[in-house]
Amino acid sequence: MAEHADVVVVGAGLAGLVATAELVARGRRVVLVDQESTAHLGGQAWWSFGGLFLVDSPEQRRMRIHDSVELAWQDWCGSAGWDRLGDVDDPGEDDWGRRWARAYVEWAAGEKRAWLRERGVRLFPVVGWAERGDGTATGHGNSVPRFHLTWGTGPGLVEPFERVVRDGVAAGLVRLRGRHRVTGLVSTDGAVTGVRCDVLAEDPVERGMPTSREVVGEAELVAGAVVVTSGGIGANHDLVRRFWPERLGPAPREVVTGVPAYVDGSMLDPLEGAGARLVNRDRMWHYVEGIPNHSPVWPGHGIRILPGPSSLWLDATGRRLPAPYLPGFDTLGTLAHLRRTAPDHDHSWFVASRTVLGKEYALSGSEQNPDLTGRSVRQVLGRVTTDVPATVQAFVDHGADVVEASTVEELVARMNALTGEDLLDPADVRALVEARDRELANGYGKDVQVALVRAARASLGDKLIRTAAPHRFLDPRHGPLVAVRLRVLTRKTLGGVQTDLDSRALDDRGHPVPGLYAAGEVAGFGGGGVHGYRSLEGTFLGGCLFTGRAAGRAAAAAVVG
Repeated sequence: MAEHADVVVVGAGLAGLVATAELVARGRRVVLVDQESTAHLGGQAWWSFGGLFLVDSPEQRRMRIHDSVELAWQDWCGSAGWDRLGDVDDPGEDDWGRRWARAYVEWAAGEKRAWLRERGVRLFPVVGWAERGDGTATGHGNSVPRFHLTWGTGPGLVEPFERVVRDGVAAGLVRLRGRHRVTGLVSTDGAVTGVRCDVLAEDPVERGMPTSREVVGEAELVAGAVVVTSGGIGANHDLVRRFWPERLGPAPREVVTGVPAYVDGSMLDPLEGAGARLVNRDRMWHYVEGIPNHSPVWPGHGIRILPGPSSLWLDATGRRLPAPYLPGFDTLGTLAHLRRTAPDHDHSWFVASRTVLGKEYALSGSEQNPDLTGRSVRQVLGRVTTDVPATVQAFVDHGADVVEASTVEELVARMNALTGEDLLDPADVRALVEARDRELANGYGKDVQVALVRAARASLGDKLIRTAAPHRFLDPRHGPLVAVRLRVLTRKTLGGVQTDLDSRALDDRGHPVPGLYAAGEVAGFGGGGVHGYRSLEGTFLGGCLFTGRAAGRAAAAAVVG
């Protein structure tokens, strides 16, 4: 017998929790469906660093950062590079994404912060500067620091929305259906009216670990509307390679995986089968600073290094990457450069001093930042006073991709031993390090990276916690030398279901599919591609919040409670 509700929400990640919370606030009865156990709500967002994009915030103003909607919109447009626009009668793949982007930038400069504070979300006072850009005013990148870190990281952002959902369960408004994998959307007279599911065997493993796909039954859920928030494709390497664009060069043979195994794109075929239009599937966001986790949770579990600007970045053969392909400046530009110029190798290198390792190497993810995740002021202050943070030192001690040495020659020997090939010439690497160090003899110089390091320290946040004071890498007081082997880390889908500003899924003619909504990553974080080609960072979680909120409100208005 079919189970009935006002709305079925597919996916218990952040967008799904937000949509459900909005529905509960309006008295709607919701069934929240997820292929994993609903003992662990929050999906991929729970594992995140908790970064949020805000414009002209109090945190920025306290750090003397001058920002505006106009500047943020200029940065967003320069990064997005929308080139698939249509017209009123024939909307292009980018039309709705661009509209979502404008609405999102205005939200980030307006209601977003207050809306989060009303729900108990607090922000770390230091604003970070992510994706510093390609070196042009109208091109890719953030002109100013905008990366606001949630106090509590990903779990701290998930918590208030999970609380509303759990309270909804207690009040009888929400039913949780974990271990239900949606296999199809049900349509009646042209409108989506429910979902069909395989019921999977219970598998009580820890959060994020792969689970059994043994089918033990079937279920059908009937509702006045369906909201799909099922995430992206980052763990499905076959799909990543299938849609990998030529503009990024050849797809790497070996990657590490930045998302749990359930981020598999399994809802895309059912959505398309119900009439939803999938757009911009060749747009994706992967990082080039990935390292395998020394204590993996999911298969191929990778962690991203969030680098400060000082490390020398070398390709697999020892060539230094040119500007703007510097640490923290242009993620996809660097990925494309490496895949085009060194396509036979799937790795690159950071070379730095131990001082840079301790000051500039942050690690993405809630579990890699127990001080911020645990909201411990004492532990956060300890970051400033410690030589190397414990989580970073753990990768030195237990990871396979970090080597240290007192001389360049010894370091290069260990780098070559790690790959099993003599790809790096110690004389060439020494020449690069020495040339870089000579630029620090005085306050002048022509090395772009050194100049950008000095400029970064004009930002209070960078000076305090993110950028080491300029120094010679070969100065023994800052030793030993450090090298980190980097891999491509799969992460985000930038395309997806095309939606209007109410998160209604659109068909190939640009008309809403009755009863069907999509939010979060499966909708390209809004409109099937709110970012265009590139992200400004801090915008993925925000896209889940913004689109999940719109979907919940619109679905609540469309159904009778």
